Amino acid sequence: MVAHLLCILSYNFNTFVILNVYSKLTMFCTTNSLPMDLLLKQGSLKQEVESFCYQIVSESNDQKVGILQSEDEQLQPAVSKNSEGELSRVKFMSNSNKITTFSKKPKRRKYDESYLSFGFTYFGNRDAPHAQCVLCKKILSNSSLAPSKLRRHLETKHAAYKDKDISFFKQHLESPENNKPPAPKIVNTDNESATEASYNVSYHIALSGEAHTIGELLIKPCAKDVVMRMFDEQYSKKIDAVQLSNSTVARRIKDLAADIEEELVCRLKICDGFSLQLDESADVSGLAVLLVFVRYRFNKSIEEDLLLCESLQSNATGEEIFNCINSFMQKHEIEWEKCVDVCSDASRAMDGKIAEAVTLIKYVAPESSSSHCLLYRHALAVKTMPASLKNVLDQAVQIINYIKARPHQSRLLKILCEAVGAQHTALLLNTEVRWLSRGKVLVRLFELRRETVVFMDSAFRLSDCLTNSSWLLRLAYLADIFTKLNEVNLSMQGKNVTVFTVFDKMSSLLRKLEFWASSVEEENFDCFPTLSDFLTEINSTVDKDICSAIVQHLRGLRSTLLKYFPVTNDNNAWVRNPFTVTVKPVSLVARDYESLIDLTSDSQVKQNFSELSLNDFWSSLIQEYPSVARRAVRVLLPFATMHLCETGFSYYAATKTKYRKRLDAAPHMRIRLSNITPNIKRICDKKTQKHCSH
Repeated sequence: MVAHLLCILSYNFNTFVILNVYSKLTMFCTTNSLPMDLLLKQGSLKQEVESFCYQIVSESNDQKVGILQSEDEQLQPAVSKNSEGELSRVKFMSNSNKITTFSKKPKRRKYDESYLSFGFTYFGNRDAPHAQCVLCKKILSNSSLAPSKLRRHLETKHAAYKDKDISFFKQHLESPENNKPPAPKIVNTDNESATEASYNVSYHIALSGEAHTIGELLIKPCAKDVVMRMFDEQYSKKIDAVQLSNSTVARRIKDLAADIEEELVCRLKICDGFSLQLDESADVSGLAVLLVFVRYRFNKSIEEDLLLCESLQSNATGEEIFNCINSFMQKHEIEWEKCVDVCSDASRAMDGKIAEAVTLIKYVAPESSSSHCLLYRHALAVKTMPASLKNVLDQAVQIINYIKARPHQSRLLKILCEAVGAQHTALLLNTEVRWLSRGKVLVRLFELRRETVVFMDSAFRLSDCLTNSSWLLRLAYLADIFTKLNEVNLSMQGKNVTVFTVFDKMSSLLRKLEFWASSVEEENFDCFPTLSDFLTEINSTVDKDICSAIVQHLRGLRSTLLKYFPVTNDNNAWVRNPFTVTVKPVSLVARDYESLIDLTSDSQVKQNFSELSLNDFWSSLIQEYPSVARRAVRVLLPFATMHLCETGFSYYAATKTKYRKRLDAAPHMRIRLSNITPNIKRICDKKTQKHCSH
């Protein structure tokens, strides 16, 4: 044992120190009747004896060296003071047989300015700095502050600069890029980062409407390939930790939808009022699906979001629709009193489940009004036309169906159109439900009339229509008028469309119809380009019968539109343009009118009116002019059209296909049809455990 001790001491100390330490250890053990073997059997032998020896040769006479504890008694012998470096005090405790020692004080190297010639500056505390390379910014430990180690780093890592003088490194150190303070870096654990990445990918999968399996089958392999090619295989392996299995993506999408719903409910609870838009339809699996959208004011703007997407499990009646919406309101404690309007595709005179649901909503929200979608009104109004034009429309649809119902002829028509260089290669089918298809179908047929004649069988009773100039004149007019009506219909679609926008479009259309009718009476067809070009092509004029039918159609269309869009005294005209008001509106009380006068006298507000939309303009004035601005926002809240529901059902049909009949599409619709972006960081913080992919 003694030889073993001497061997350990000789590893770190010279002969004089070894003899000095050994003599003191022997005296220490003899005085306290402790065998030296006891010291050698306790704990980590090399570390404890080394530390004990360092304490013996230290400069302090009062430093504590160790504590030896025995099981029976506590011994505290006095040790006389000797020369410097001798043991000054040893304490023995009686609870265990362990030696607790103090470790060696590490040596701290100082930074020297000459180290810059090796390309190194200091980093951190000047008294105990780290070495930082000015070229690669790598930080080395304090023990690396030695010329040999710094030179080795320069020659191995930056061999091209090993012959540079100190001025080169000094110039590189003083460059603006090196003087920038390092940006704070927040690094998550691998599991946290993988979980956040999983939520981000799931969010994009829901937005695209793709199947959940695309994450693991396509996105993950592609991400690994990209990272491997752009970086290396080590980084590519980290992609494996991202959870993108089918079930995981489904759970992530539900979490994201729940976060969006929570944010929406909070907004509705603090808003002053909201309006609803609802519709019901059947999906591919036969379920009755209810879509409800909400419009409300939030953060100086009027927002539109999906309130509810639910499937009706039992009878799809008006009462069932109302109960579904009412359950959502009661569950989230949203007040019905805030509802100002309900928009649907059911007119006041119509009896049906939607109309019944609207009636029940107005019962629980007495101050709420109801409105019929203006797009539906427009579609109903343009259906009426003279019999001669209606026959041409029906015959055109029959001709198209004759070609489209025969795939062989459709393929041959495509080959012919490509050979002659036609604008199009196929005809379009007419769909009664899709109003906009009517104009496109007629325009396409007229443009491909010559190519279509080739495929007309002589036995087909309408084979001579496409060569009859009188029939083609009526077709050209119908193509023009329905194209113009489609343009008006499209201009009324979109988000944040107000009642003022729709009635302005209708007012413009009514004036145009009167102008078109008067022009046709004067045999001026410039307002109908397709008809005008065809007349120039055949070098002919329009018969009086055709002119009479066109004028009759235009006048009848105008009177029908006036029936569906009656001109009324607008008491809310001050909302559309408050700066033109000179007399107190009937809908305003004296206090609100005084506030309106103050508002219109503000030059800054007038400038904002020309720069902002009508919704944003009034929403931005809530703080400064609360009373009159809230009245204006209440007027702007009602939906004018059912555009959001129509768009929503299109997204729903694209998401829940015949291959995914069992899909719960509600979370997907919540993400895809909402303007609220989920807070993925907040969702991840709620997770108590972050698991990586297995």
